[in-house]
Amino acid sequence: MFLGIDVGTSSLKVVLSDRNGKIVATESATYDIYLPKEGWTEQNPNDWYQAEIITIKRLGKKFDLSKIIAVSFCGQMHGLVLLDKNDYVIRPAILWNDNRTIDECKYLNEKIGKTKLIHYTGNIAFTGFTAPKILWVKKHEPHLFKKIHKIMLPKDYAAYKMSAVFASDFSDSSGTLYLDVKHKCWSKPMLDILEITEKQLPQLFESYQVIGNVSLNFAKLTGMSTKTKIIIGGGDQAVGAVGTGTVDNNQLSISLGTSGVVFAASQSFKSLSSGAMHSFCHANGRYHIMGVMLSAAGAFDWWLKNILKTNDFTLINKEMKMSQADNLYFLPYLTGERSPINNPYARGEFHNLALTHNRGDMSRAIIEGINFGLLDCLNSITALKIKPKVARVIGGGAKSEIWLQMLADILNIEVSKINTSEGGALGAIILAMVGTGRYKSISIACKQIIRDVQIFKPNLKKHQYYLNKFRIWKKLYLKLYI
Repeated sequence: MFLGIDVGTSSLKVVLSDRNGKIVATESATYDIYLPKEGWTEQNPNDWYQAEIITIKRLGKKFDLSKIIAVSFCGQMHGLVLLDKNDYVIRPAILWNDNRTIDECKYLNEKIGKTKLIHYTGNIAFTGFTAPKILWVKKHEPHLFKKIHKIMLPKDYAAYKMSAVFASDFSDSSGTLYLDVKHKCWSKPMLDILEITEKQLPQLFESYQVIGNVSLNFAKLTGMSTKTKIIIGGGDQAVGAVGTGTVDNNQLSISLGTSGVVFAASQSFKSLSSGAMHSFCHANGRYHIMGVMLSAAGAFDWWLKNILKTNDFTLINKEMKMSQADNLYFLPYLTGERSPINNPYARGEFHNLALTHNRGDMSRAIIEGINFGLLDCLNSITALKIKPKVARVIGGGAKSEIWLQMLADILNIEVSKINTSEGGALGAIILAMVGTGRYKSISIACKQIIRDVQIFKPNLKKHQYYLNKFRIWKKLYLKLYI
């Protein structure tokens, strides 16, 4: 059997599969998110560790854990985990959606300069990235900064506690802003800017490489075998893309989770001079271009729970079917925005709201606005001569056929639902399989395990309608913020 571990923002999930990738069991455990100040989000790394132990023990009550050949990881990206020389956690982890580093990003993008950052790393600074968090700790918590012995990412901490091996991978480390993505090594100029050293950073591996075995201590705690190999895995978006089969050149996946992600696989390194898209290493050993919206399904969830006070998505779907929302627009920037505008001060807005509009119109406008944001990202990706014809879609938003058909019409490409919803955990399993030789390559494994089950084809007439509306939508942001 193979085990995939997904260290998410709200919970840790473990997924067990047979030797052919068929899921046989899943377990999960939730943990708290701490919000000490407005815009701050933190977690206790030891909560991930405890969740790791709890979920694996639950599996052990149903299955013989000694039959697990290998385990691999998928994890929330960018989070800053700091350990001292005794391996104690120095402070709570600062998460990917923490916005405290606006000043640090301004320093990096303006003082150091975007041109230099792209030369050093392939990317510019965003508030979610790890490097600005290190600068923040150095400035605001200098007594803790002096204690730093190890710097790692969330899934690396989970792997470290299981293996005692201090390791990371290229895909996850791409989001730190101190990895030279093109050349796959730590960026010496960035380490000098941050005043950290390579000794404080983990050894780098490809996402499918073996880093070691389950440690004796972890085996005693959980019942796992020390013969079980550990494959390092990768960042949630890259591993999630493996879980959708988005691994070959020009393939595209879209995640309609709390955040929205447009992910394009690429054979070679590509980067925009503006830095509007993230240029990262892929979990398959190559590269990808990615645009990230901060509020996708999260914006619609806010609308349902906070405003409409309902979870009856079936009713909302019916209302949207009867709506056109022709002259109504929604900007989905509820918590600022990352791609492609990189503006933490942007905010959400309904535009042109009138007495004639009802909640079905407003619900539809929200989904349109989210899809327009995804189109905004896709336009930047296609500018790099990446030309996808199909987008595989995962996440909570993928449950809505109205949403998927509208997405196909707006993007003017086929949108596909696949035969699994496991995403990152399944991607981790595939990496474990490839790392131990079950499959010769990630591409071969994906073709064997993942299949399209429903295709939504674009309507060209509707695409033209949405394209005209998108141009107005885009001008709204420019008018408000530029």
